Amino acid sequence: MAGLAEYELEQGQEGAVLTLSGPYLVSTIGEVDEELRDLEGPIAKVDLANVSEIDTVGAWVACQIAGEHEAEIVGASDRAKRLLGALEGLSGDYDIAAPRAPVWERVPESVGEKVFNARSGAIGVVSFLGALIFSLARLARHPRNFRMVALVRQVELVGVSALPIIGLMSFLIGIVIAQQGAVQLAAFGAETLTVNLVGRITLRELGVLMTAIMVAGRSGSAFAAEIGTMKLTEEIDAMRTIGISPMEALVVPRILAAVLMMPLLGFYASCMAIIGGAFVGEIMLGIPFFTFLSRIQEVVPTYDVWVGMIKAPVFGLIVALAGCYHGMQVKGNSEEVGLRTTMSVVSAIFAVIVLDAIFAVFFTELGWG
Repeated sequence: MAGLAEYELEQGQEGAVLTLSGPYLVSTIGEVDEELRDLEGPIAKVDLANVSEIDTVGAWVACQIAGEHEAEIVGASDRAKRLLGALEGLSGDYDIAAPRAPVWERVPESVGEKVFNARSGAIGVVSFLGALIFSLARLARHPRNFRMVALVRQVELVGVSALPIIGLMSFLIGIVIAQQGAVQLAAFGAETLTVNLVGRITLRELGVLMTAIMVAGRSGSAFAAEIGTMKLTEEIDAMRTIGISPMEALVVPRILAAVLMMPLLGFYASCMAIIGGAFVGEIMLGIPFFTFLSRIQEVVPTYDVWVGMIKAPVFGLIVALAGCYHGMQVKGNSEEVGLRTTMSVVSAIFAVIVLDAIFAVFFTELGWG
């Protein structure tokens, strides 16, 4: 059929001759490719005299057939000879996948690489923190440069907009703590100590800790994604070009908003958890709702409230710092935005939990245990 690649295998005096005819192009060779691969028996010659057109794919097929059967290529046109010359010496026997080292080599190598990269990451964080302190000092000297509108906007996003989800989460956590605590304490006849359990654990630990984790997942990731997108679209470079400091315009308002709002959100979360515990106390333990709340004031030491309030701004600083730092590290492509956003959330939550453990030991040593 005209316009299609064809072939014919004939027996000659010197052996079998494979005659190719028609256009042997990438668009036409698919019709006969599988049949040519399945040819059996020794072939002495591959005749290209009747090939009307040929490209690299057609020349590659001819070379493969000739190589498999140790055949001679004859009747090639000038173009075919150039293509065959370019393909001479090439082989298709290549590994599809790159060689992979055994697991006992890959794991130590991967761990060592991560440890080595952690050094540059730590240096980057310290440098970023230094730039932040420098920007705050410069704003203290020139208060007119401070962007109050940006701060108010970030306070709204970090704090006000987060009230519903943090309130609901804390309320449910308070219910769970009170219900599970009451069940376990009932075995010792100490159900009334559920008030102590709910009050102390929420005001001292869980209220602020869970709020920090929620802010990291909600606002910290938003910081990284927003700043990372601006870095990718070269908006940050444009700000530097016109004399605007990205640290002062983007980073400082976000970090201040997180630091200012975390104590308020943490206290709000603790109150909602206590309210949730009070509902369980009235339903399961028969403790009146307002009696439960008044007992909180009696059994929870004042220093438990201060412990939570001291930790809150530090957690807010860590969360905002992680989000802004990873956002400023975005480069290359849009995939980096998602990667850095994930890294900001993971690193912030990890740092918050480690710091919480350090605070627990520190305040216990102070006698606030």
